[in-house]
Amino acid sequence: MNYTPFVSIIIPVRNEQNYLDACIRSILEQDYPHEHMEVFFVDGQSTDSTRCILAQYQNRFPPLFHILDNPHHTVPYAMNRGIRASKGEFIIRLDAHAEYAKDYISQCVRYLQQTDADNVGGAVITKSKGFMGGAIAQMLSSPFGVGNSAFRTNGKDGYVDTVPFGAFRREVFDKYGYYDERLTRNQDNEMNYRIRKGGGKILMSHDIQLSYYCRNTLRGILKMGVQNGKWNIITLFLCPGAMSLRHFVPFFFVFSLITLPLLGMICPLFWWLLSVEGCCYFLLDLFCSIRCAFKSRGGYFPLLLVLFPLFHISYGLGSFAGFLVLPKILSKGRKST
Repeated sequence: MNYTPFVSIIIPVRNEQNYLDACIRSILEQDYPHEHMEVFFVDGQSTDSTRCILAQYQNRFPPLFHILDNPHHTVPYAMNRGIRASKGEFIIRLDAHAEYAKDYISQCVRYLQQTDADNVGGAVITKSKGFMGGAIAQMLSSPFGVGNSAFRTNGKDGYVDTVPFGAFRREVFDKYGYYDERLTRNQDNEMNYRIRKGGGKILMSHDIQLSYYCRNTLRGILKMGVQNGKWNIITLFLCPGAMSLRHFVPFFFVFSLITLPLLGMICPLFWWLLSVEGCCYFLLDLFCSIRCAFKSRGGYFPLLLVLFPLFHISYGLGSFAGFLVLPKILSKGRKST
């Protein structure tokens, strides 16, 4: 008889009323036996109907669903609290903004049992709501939009630097430590960096399938770009080595747009360099916008032509903001993981 390990699923939530039902339904439809699962929703003091929705499901499925409070709001606190409250042999982090294939949990367990990986995850299919959301989803699935992020751009299966969310062996947290609670963002990158630095392995497989709903407004995606750029800089200094070079390309791009004109006042050569950079970027933008629009057949070309540079610039400006808040962040010191 095959051994079926007990699995603990941890889902940080905060104001997720628009996505929570679909997420929970996909969990209830899992082919993994419910008697070998527990699900912790760790609520960061939601102000919408998230808590009410959770309470309804908890009342209907009391052995399966549990609710924990997260007064600190952020994901690392939520994960650490959920891990400490759980009893599973495997810890699977999920996100309420996503839906999961019926065999998602069983595939995670299979790869953890059959490989030497410490953390496994799947490739993301980016979904959206509305026309603007569709264009944003195409941008976030393009290497030009997000760099060489394998799980976003349909990369190859195998060992990688990070995966979305992740399914862990429980002993990983005893060996490498818990989530770094200083990080409002990038906590997955930092956790996976510690695993790899300690000799562990991160595995991505397309057999592990999930769909993630992206922001569906221009304001939402630009705000995300600013926040990501800011926290990349903060993470760089708090946790050196956790972030890849691709995370800082937008910063260098915006930096060049500011410095090259200033240097051009001293030496005309820099105006020429700025022109070359601008032409190359425009051609890439044009090519990738046409390619994404053609693949999606959604008529997104005009939007994508504008979205790519706006997202890259917002991301780069966010990195500048990160430098501004860095002294305050560093003065707080390191929190225990």
